[in-house]
Amino acid sequence: MYQPTIITWVLIIFGLITCVPLLFAQLVMLIEPEGNKAKDILIGKGKEWRDKTHFKSQYGLAITDWLIFAPLFIPGIIGMLTSSYWGYLLFAASGAIQLYINVFLWFFEKEYVYPSKGPLKYYTYYWGNFIYWGAASLLYGIFRLNGSVF
Repeated sequence: MYQPTIITWVLIIFGLITCVPLLFAQLVMLIEPEGNKAKDILIGKGKEWRDKTHFKSQYGLAITDWLIFAPLFIPGIIGMLTSSYWGYLLFAASGAIQLYINVFLWFFEKEYVYPSKGPLKYYTYYWGNFIYWGAASLLYGIFRLNGSVF
């Protein structure tokens, strides 16, 4: 009943492409919070944190993603690939987390990120893909858990 479908594979691949680089960047930040590598990855080459509030929010999000998101996302993928009910549940929960925080960040960061990156990058990789993946994963998990075959 819970065999992976083409949609399962598309969401897994899209999720890995979208979330793994972010998790890597956040791990770099957790290892050396004020390091140049963290600044280069998370805010751009040669830039400083806008202020301590920005730094603290990014550091807090890194901790949260590694404590809550990654432990749902990674086992969720494994569970779906092993056709387990709980895999779809964890995957849907990880999608809900990405949807929730990135809708907030879409508006919170727009003043700073949109002007320097432009609409295409802003509404795709910088925040959009997290929202699209989160919504699709949440809905897909709900439909699969309710017996839908797609």
